[in-house]
Amino acid sequence: MDTTQPLPMWKKLSLFAVTWPIFIDSVLRMMLGTADVFMLSRISDQAAGAIGLANEIIAFCILMFGFVGIGTSVAVTQYLGAGKPETASRVSALAITMNLIFGLVVSAVIAGLGEQVMRLMHLDSALIGVANRYLMIIGAFLWVEAVSYAVSSIIRAHGYTRDVMYVTLGVNIVHVTGNYLLIFGHFGFPELGVTGAAISTVVCRMIGLAVLLVLLYRRVSSPIRLKDYADFDKTRVKQVLSIGLPAAGEHLAWQSQYMMIMSFINIIGQTALSAHIYVYNVSAYFMALAMAIGMGTEIIVGHMVGAGELQAAYRRLLRSLRISLLLTFAVVVVAALFREGLIGLFTDSREIIAAGSAIFLLSIVLEPGRTFNLVVINSLRAAGDARFPVLMGVMSMWGVCVPLAYWLGIHWQMGLLGIWIAFAVDEWLRGILMLIRWRSRAWEKKALVRPDTAVSA
Repeated sequence: MDTTQPLPMWKKLSLFAVTWPIFIDSVLRMMLGTADVFMLSRISDQAAGAIGLANEIIAFCILMFGFVGIGTSVAVTQYLGAGKPETASRVSALAITMNLIFGLVVSAVIAGLGEQVMRLMHLDSALIGVANRYLMIIGAFLWVEAVSYAVSSIIRAHGYTRDVMYVTLGVNIVHVTGNYLLIFGHFGFPELGVTGAAISTVVCRMIGLAVLLVLLYRRVSSPIRLKDYADFDKTRVKQVLSIGLPAAGEHLAWQSQYMMIMSFINIIGQTALSAHIYVYNVSAYFMALAMAIGMGTEIIVGHMVGAGELQAAYRRLLRSLRISLLLTFAVVVVAALFREGLIGLFTDSREIIAAGSAIFLLSIVLEPGRTFNLVVINSLRAAGDARFPVLMGVMSMWGVCVPLAYWLGIHWQMGLLGIWIAFAVDEWLRGILMLIRWRSRAWEKKALVRPDTAVSA
C-alpha cells in the first residue's frame, strides 16, 4: 500500500504557473474599456474622452463588486489550504448570491443617476448626452459583471487561473467584433456609434458569465448545492465581509479620490482630459504584470496561511515583490521610449500628444510605487490583515493625494503634470507603509483559519 501523503495544494502552486494566466487575463480585461476608447477615438477625441470618463464610473462600480470577490478568494484559499473543500464551496455559493444582490442594486442606481454623477464631475454639458447613452446601457447590466467577478475569484482560488484567462480572451474577441459591426455599421449592421459600443460590451459580458458558470461546476473541489445559494450562514458572511468590507473601503477611497481628481482635470480643460484618458489607458497595462504577481501571490499565500505555513508565506511575498518591481520598471522604461507613438495610436493632436508625453515619463517613478500596493496589499489581505491597508489608504489618498493634486495642478498651475506628481507621491507613501506592515508580521495573528485547525502540511 502506498502510504505517501499527497502534497498540500500550496506546494503544487508555482508562482509562474498561477501568474501568467492572470497577467494575460488582466491585459484582456483592460482591453475591454480601451477598445471602446480607441475605436470611438476614430469618431472624435471628444467622444473618446466622454466615454473614458463614463468608463471611470463603471470601473468604480466594478471595484465595489470586488469586495465580495476579495473576501471570498481569501476565505476559499485558506479553507482549501486547511483541507476543507466543502466549506470552501459553501462560501463560494454565498459569495455569488451576495454579489448578485449587490449588482442589481448598483445597476439600478447607475442607470438612474449616471447623468447626475457626470455633472458633478464637471463633464462638458455638450458631452453628457453622448456619455449618458453609453452609461445607461452598460449600467443596467452591471449585475452581470458583479456575478462574473465572484465566479472568477472562486475559480482562481482553486488554482485554475487559465480557465478565467480563456474566457476573457473569448469575451474580447466577441467585444471587438461587436464594436466593429455596431460602431461603424459594417456588413449591413446599423451604425450606432457610442450606443453600439455599449451594446457590444453588454452582450460579450453575458456570454462570458454563462461560460464561467459552466466552468465553476467543473472546477470546484466539492460540489455546490442549489440550497447553498440561499444559506446565509452568519459565520461565513462575517468571514467574507471581514476581508471584503475593508477592501471595499480602500477601493472606495481610491476611486472616489480619483474621481475627485478627474474633476480637477476637467477644470484644466479638454486637452488635459483627453491626454489623461489616453495615457491612463496605456499605463493601465504597466500595472498588469504587478497585478498578476500580486494576485498569484495572494492565492499561494492564502493557501500557505490556511495550512499554517507562515514563514513560507512571509518569504513568498518578499520574493514576489522583488520580481514585480524589476519587471515593472523595465516595462515602463521601454514603453517611455515609444511614448509619442503610443499616444499617437489614439489621436493626431500634437497638443494632446505633447501633454501626454510629459506625464508618460513620470510613470517611470509612479509605477514602481504602485507595485508596492498591488503586491503587498494583496498578501496582507490573503493573510486576513485587511483593516490596516484601508486606514493607511484613506489617510494617504485623501490627506495627501487630493490636496496635493489641487495645490500643484490647479493652484500652482502645473496642470496635468502636477496632478500626476501627486499620484506618484501617494503610491510611494502607501507602498512603503504596506511593506513596513508586512515586515512587522502583525498579519500572522489575523488568519480566518487558525493554524491549529489546518491539516498537516
